[in-house]
Amino acid sequence: MTPAPAQPKVQLTNTPDYRESYANSVQIRVNIWDFFLLFGTINQTSPETLNIQSFQGVYLSPQQAKALFNVLQQNIKQYESAFGEIRLEAQSGAETVQ
Repeated sequence: MTPAPAQPKVQLTNTPDYRESYANSVQIRVNIWDFFLLFGTINQTSPETLNIQSFQGVYLSPQQAKALFNVLQQNIKQYESAFGEIRLEAQSGAETVQ
């Protein structure tokens, strides 16, 4: 029986241009090679006008997109177990999920 290979030690570091931002809008574009996530903020200036300001785009391989989906799903389940169900309520004139 061969021993299982040891797991590598993971070290997280921030690049000099690292930043954190709040997004309440995520648009997703998909093609055969990758997923593109476009993050932004929504500002409704009037009942008829919805302004989305995009500030960061991130490309993911299909494999990384699926891994992200799995991690998000697991964390959402844990969040809902601790704090209750997250409800998605459509707002007038805007979609909750883009």
